[in-house]
Amino acid sequence: MKNFVRIQNLALKQEIFDEIQYFPECGGIGLFIGTVRNHHEGLAVKALKYTAYAPVAEKMIRQIEQEIEAKYGVSYVRVVHRVGTLDIGETAIIAIAYAAHRREAFAACEEAVERVKHEVPVWKEEFYLDGSSQFVEGCSIRKDDADGLKQSSQIQQNRHGRGSNSLIQHGVQAHSHSHPHHSAEYAGFIEQEWM
Repeated sequence: MKNFVRIQNLALKQEIFDEIQYFPECGGIGLFIGTVRNHHEGLAVKALKYTAYAPVAEKMIRQIEQEIEAKYGVSYVRVVHRVGTLDIGETAIIAIAYAAHRREAFAACEEAVERVKHEVPVWKEEFYLDGSSQFVEGCSIRKDDADGLKQSSQIQQNRHGRGSNSLIQHGVQAHSHSHPHHSAEYAGFIEQEWM
């Protein structure tokens, strides 16, 4: 099995993943490739910049992969996320799942993307053609997932008296894809930018 880091500052390629032929029990591949688009909420985007707290992000992605493999009974789930400055059209994330059947492969791949985007400490800053920029929150592919995450966030806020998610387990407090300096809980951590 190939060993690679899940947080990378180089262009992402599918070749980094293990090949399906090593999993003869699998007949389906679920694949998601997320690229940088040229717009967001009516604004013209010219580039993105991803930063990450790499030691925690790496650990969390590997844990998410293991949990999804067990949940769906699939043989292989891997996710890699890019950091650094990305231009329009560049690949920001790749998720892949190998399973006996397509249904499990699709479901595992989708959940892997959702969990990485919403749970892992990777932050996205958008740069616009008008010269402005802002850090933005992660997005959900499906509306029902977004509603579930909002409810979960509200429950956690009520429980802890402030914004919260699974990063609390790792001693980190923030919402994925929002800037770490928005939370005082990051005072003890050093944001690492892999560029």
